[in-house]
Amino acid sequence: MAEVIRMPRMSDTMTEGVIVDWHKKVGDKIKPGDLLADVETDKATMELESYNEGTLLYIGVEKGKSVPVEGILAIVGKPGEDYKPLLDEESKKGKTENKNDGASQKNAEELPRKNENEEAAIASGQEKQSDNKPADIEFKKGGSEEAKLPEGAKVIRMPLMSDTMTEGKIIQWNKKVGDKVKADDSLAEVETDKATMDVVGYEEGTLLYIGVEAGKAAKVNEIIAIVGKPGTDVSAFVEAEKNAANKQAKSEEKALEKNDEPQAVLQPEAQNKPTAQTSTDEGGRIKASPLAKRLAAEKGIDISQVPGSGDGGRIVKKDVDSFVPAAAPKEEGKKAAEAKPVQPFTQIGQEGHEDIPNSQMRKTIARRLGESKFQAPHFYLTMEINMDNSINSRKAINEVSPVKVSFNDLVIKACAMALRQHPAVNSSWMGDFIRRNHHIHIGSAVAVPDGLIVPVVRFADQKSLSQIAADTNQLYEKVRNKKIQPEEFTGNTFTVSNLGMMDIDQFTAIINPPDSAILAVGAITEKVVKKGDGFAVTNVMKVTMSCDHRSIDGAVGAAFLQTLKKFLENPVTMLV
Repeated sequence: MAEVIRMPRMSDTMTEGVIVDWHKKVGDKIKPGDLLADVETDKATMELESYNEGTLLYIGVEKGKSVPVEGILAIVGKPGEDYKPLLDEESKKGKTENKNDGASQKNAEELPRKNENEEAAIASGQEKQSDNKPADIEFKKGGSEEAKLPEGAKVIRMPLMSDTMTEGKIIQWNKKVGDKVKADDSLAEVETDKATMDVVGYEEGTLLYIGVEAGKAAKVNEIIAIVGKPGTDVSAFVEAEKNAANKQAKSEEKALEKNDEPQAVLQPEAQNKPTAQTSTDEGGRIKASPLAKRLAAEKGIDISQVPGSGDGGRIVKKDVDSFVPAAAPKEEGKKAAEAKPVQPFTQIGQEGHEDIPNSQMRKTIARRLGESKFQAPHFYLTMEINMDNSINSRKAINEVSPVKVSFNDLVIKACAMALRQHPAVNSSWMGDFIRRNHHIHIGSAVAVPDGLIVPVVRFADQKSLSQIAADTNQLYEKVRNKKIQPEEFTGNTFTVSNLGMMDIDQFTAIINPPDSAILAVGAITEKVVKKGDGFAVTNVMKVTMSCDHRSIDGAVGAAFLQTLKKFLENPVTMLV
């Protein structure tokens, strides 16, 4: 019996995929494990394998076209088998799902029609048509005629290259207007919030228009180029797109201006009235205005020494401003004269500043961590861990390990093992529910000149220390060279941030979404402790775990840290 092959969900944020290339054609024999096609998702370009056996009877999506998740990609069956009933069934299913949309359209048709004057105004100057046919003209929101994309021309938009990307900066164009473009050509290099990547147009033709200059940023889905036949005029379409964008921006500005209109502030009546003046002292009380008292206190002036010029000798602000203390006694003046004069200060240079444009990575760090800090209720748990055994174990491990194992690798392994025992920490707050992940992917924060990136060690609980060390070395090298790919910095379920190598004893970190916790690791320091009847020096390390209180309770976080402490204070238990 014929079987349908559908577009799988290849990432948690994927909604559709673009067929980059088909590796099989209709009539070819396929078997499980065969490569069917290359699919571009919102994260990366991936290979689509077949899990079916038979003959490829039907291909539902052309190369370069997109299909939603669960949409029909192909049909496999016996040679000559009729597959059309499957397509008919899919069509009926689609109609059933759109039943509500049809009802909405019917309701819209039953709404009151425009009055005769409005219809006459719209119809003026146009060719009369039948009552049931709409006027054959398109309108924009502003009322002007909409410019269509010329036939054969295709728009290339800024793709979504990571789940956190909102815009991309064009580093350089690899093509210029007038150049021939093939489907797999790299059009430009784009800096995202994570790395610098190539933009592939997946269209063939001549480059007619470049919408974003090198060095400028474009929002996701914004037009960056147009490809088509040589000599095609796309200026009207481009102008219409710009006008639509400008109108939308103006409407947003007006809305913001409306919200920002200054509101009348009612001042207390007492502030608007002149301060009442009273007579001089009665009963030893100093007669002075509150402002005069405050200024005298700030300047260190004894208010009782200030003569008042107000009504009845009342002290006011101008009295304090003009007050000159009495001359100091002669003895003090003599000491002052004997003191060495202070060298007068001479400034060098002028006041100034430099405005540094934010990179895409810095913008994303600000947005994502701001959301985390202000939306997730953080609480913090700090623990001190004895690292004497870890130091000795690491020396022994590195004598036999094919790669050098760092203390950070030991921490990653210990966290992964502890998460296996405390699955509540290996979770994400999803709004209506808490997602407990069955896999353990540890993110390790790495500082780069532009900010911070978190490469991910996948299935860390299943890997040996040498395998973790090899993974981290490879990932850190890719980060430094800006070659890291989206699938290598996404999918973390827990994060480690280590500043110990920079001599930071202790710090708190902001939770890295979508995790529910992050571990901040400090430096290993020596500490004098009581041992037996005397004292000795031991090596300790402080760790602080930031927890999202929506998904992790205090006792749960504390139990996790106790298990982590046991693993790091006796690393041999991680090898069992």
